[in-house]
Amino acid sequence: MTHRSPAPFRITRRTALGTLGAASLATGFTWASPGFADSSRRRGPDKDLLPGGAFDRFVAEQAAQDVFSGTVLLAHRDRPVLTRAYGMADQRQGVPNRPDTLFNLASVTKCFTGLAIAQLVVQGKVAFHEKLGTYLGGFPAEIADVTVQQLLTHTSGVGRPALGGGIWPTWNSVEETVEGTLGIIRSTPLQFAPGTRFGYSNDGYWVLGAIVAQVSGGSYYDYVRRHVFAPAGMTRTDFLTRPQVLADPDVARPYWTQPSGARVDFTTTPMFGFVGGPDGGAYSTAPDLLRFASALRAGRLLDPAYTELVTTAKVPVPPRPGSPATEREFADYGFHDFVVAGQPIYGHPGSGPGVATNLDVHPGSDWVAIVLGNYDSGVKAIVQREREISTRRA
Repeated sequence: MTHRSPAPFRITRRTALGTLGAASLATGFTWASPGFADSSRRRGPDKDLLPGGAFDRFVAEQAAQDVFSGTVLLAHRDRPVLTRAYGMADQRQGVPNRPDTLFNLASVTKCFTGLAIAQLVVQGKVAFHEKLGTYLGGFPAEIADVTVQQLLTHTSGVGRPALGGGIWPTWNSVEETVEGTLGIIRSTPLQFAPGTRFGYSNDGYWVLGAIVAQVSGGSYYDYVRRHVFAPAGMTRTDFLTRPQVLADPDVARPYWTQPSGARVDFTTTPMFGFVGGPDGGAYSTAPDLLRFASALRAGRLLDPAYTELVTTAKVPVPPRPGSPATEREFADYGFHDFVVAGQPIYGHPGSGPGVATNLDVHPGSDWVAIVLGNYDSGVKAIVQREREISTRRA
């Protein structure tokens, strides 16, 4: 795949935890991995996660029922243990999904944006406690007073609701998309008083991307390419424009489920945008996401103290519909944390029309689970099954 760079996105535990403490919400908290990790690391892989095991059979059943289309990768200690691909990347052209098919990551992209901000914090160019207005102009005072931490943890109140209607824009360039989106954010009243509650905000991550561009002196897209994708060895990951998606047979088409149950290729609709952004615009493969998780854990993207800082819980998240009663979720800095059966998992889910994705990193047992789908169904059940097995105690 040939990468083409979109135009620049520009708008003219000790010390680290001390910095966090100055920025933390009164209602938030930090949480470190518990000490049971060593015992689970001594165990070998659970047979139900191996080829032919219970998880493998479950994924195959979901695909056979046409509930799931996509790829699954399980890795233990950075080595792939199970890799599967099901369904069609392009139904009209008869192109099947493969283990290396490119998928839109949706909100998994927020992990990259959170890392970019943290890298700039390490460089002294950004501070978690500082206000948006310190870095960007043109925002009303009530929005300019929102902090970087609040944007990262979805407690800022900035922007439109994550789910909702409205008029779909007809932008046809990167510049129009970036400037148009930020213009909408500037003119949208806060949803709630900053710092008073959790409210998932895709628009907040567009603002964080604008901060990355402003303080780095370049493009958000290019910054993430150079400082996240390249050092992680993610050679096939990029932010693709609409023409690139339509021209590349390696990209899975997103099949959007209609009220009738039929699925429509979302790229053929007027709602398919020109380019995605810091909230959900990256395209990647399962092997590249494993490289990302490995680089993160190895300290190649951030030093260990800051890696722990960005991947541990800051703010409780209300339960998602259909989530297990025993599961707890927290917002981190670009990542989300989950506690399942008393064990920590960090990563991020993603969803959109014809897209469902999930990255799970199990720090206590050295497992990584990646699910990338081009249906907007099926992934939640697969993730829950993987977590049930992965978090079982010996």
